[in-house]
Amino acid sequence: MTAFATTGSNGTDVRLTGISKAYGDVTAVHPLDLSVPAGSFFALLGASGCGKTTTLRMIAGLEEPTTGTVELGGRDVTALPPYKRPVNTVFQSYALFPHLDIYENVAFGLRRRGVKSVRKQVDEMLDLVQLGDYARRKPQQLSGGQQQRVAVARALINHPDVLLLDEPLGALDLKLRRQMQLELKRIQTEVGITFIHVTHDQEEAMTMADTVAVMNAGRVEQMGAPADLYETPRTTFVANFLGTSNLIAADVVGTGDDVLLRVSDTKLTLPGTRCTATARVGEKLLVGIRPEKITLTHADDAGTIADGRNRLAGRIAQSSFIGVSTQYLVDSPAASGLSVYEQNIERDPRLVPGADVVLHWNPDHGFGLDAAQAVTAGTPDETGTDLVEAGIDAREAAT
Repeated sequence: MTAFATTGSNGTDVRLTGISKAYGDVTAVHPLDLSVPAGSFFALLGASGCGKTTTLRMIAGLEEPTTGTVELGGRDVTALPPYKRPVNTVFQSYALFPHLDIYENVAFGLRRRGVKSVRKQVDEMLDLVQLGDYARRKPQQLSGGQQQRVAVARALINHPDVLLLDEPLGALDLKLRRQMQLELKRIQTEVGITFIHVTHDQEEAMTMADTVAVMNAGRVEQMGAPADLYETPRTTFVANFLGTSNLIAADVVGTGDDVLLRVSDTKLTLPGTRCTATARVGEKLLVGIRPEKITLTHADDAGTIADGRNRLAGRIAQSSFIGVSTQYLVDSPAASGLSVYEQNIERDPRLVPGADVVLHWNPDHGFGLDAAQAVTAGTPDETGTDLVEAGIDAREAAT
């Protein structure tokens, strides 16, 4: 147990008010308000160019806001330089000193501040990141994950009120990245300070963060607990960016506790509480359903499907076996290319391309969105890097 772990949560809250950033004619971050509770693990999630890193840099003092204020623990720090703010940042590159061993890398900040007795604090930090046995190795003798933990220890030893993490796992392979997600969450829980983590990786954000803010084009699209964002997205961008969603345009034919819909010649039901858009008879609604919520049944067995489930007829266009599950693409009169993920427990050998099937799901697992939105928003083809590249170009031109 380190010196950090005294009370349950000794972090500092972060509050952004009307914060924005423009590089010439390019607006990287539109005015936004954001509150990060003290002692929480908070993630800014979005594609390249969405403004998440610029927002983090404004908290750190590395970028000057065009408008708005930054408060840490109720104190306005907007005009303070980075070295006077009670924050430390861990970058993707780690920026370890190659000529110093791990012990001296971690001790660097203390020695720079003139602290003479560093052994106890350095030993505590190395124990926290489980690298006590590696103290006298050089950074190049460690794995990427171990180097990342050294960078975290070096930042934490300065006892910041807030730790900022800018894509810290981006250079790691998938298996190591998943291990480090759990490690970072363990460290944050143990030290109890506020972590703000920037990432483009949806799984990373949902695994570690208490609260996730999904950013899109310089704005916060939706913010909340990971499960809430996944189960009840409010926009097509969030529905598509967090995992995969099937979005089906349907006509509203009845409203009440349940919204009654018609798509092609099929009727569907959606609980009114699952609609984020106002459902009006005669208008359209996007019905969303996650691929893993759908069950595929061969058409010959359609009579075995329980009453009360939404169902659509279709034909399998493609199937891909990926070990834990089989992923299908199904064409239906309601929509083409519907995704279905079926866990590989008792596979039906008849579910092959060309087979006629029925897709069915519990109405409570669907969600309703405004049909005026772009159905493809948030998909890989729709999330590019133009904004960030334009912002970087504008910043370089101004310097």
